[in-house]
Amino acid sequence: MSEQQPMSPRQRLQALLAIPERQRTDAQWDELIELEIMLAPGNREGAPQPGRRNPNVSPGGHPKPGGGGSHGKKSGKKFHKRPPKPNTP
Repeated sequence: MSEQQPMSPRQRLQALLAIPERQRTDAQWDELIELEIMLAPGNREGAPQPGRRNPNVSPGGHPKPGGGGSHGKKSGKKFHKRPPKPNTP
């Protein structure tokens, strides 16, 4: 009468990660990789779609200072390599 509930994907991933790498079977490796892909942040429900990014949000999720109105242009000086000085005796 003791039914065991199936493990959640996260619990199964943790169980597979607990097995030393050298002792994992090919089937365990395949399941581990599949779970890692499934649980990756970009593959979760509600994750932002690639190509649909907010230009005012940096990769860390925090707004850029200044509102990000530069449209990808870099500010600041351009540096050029100076020509070598002539050798004078």
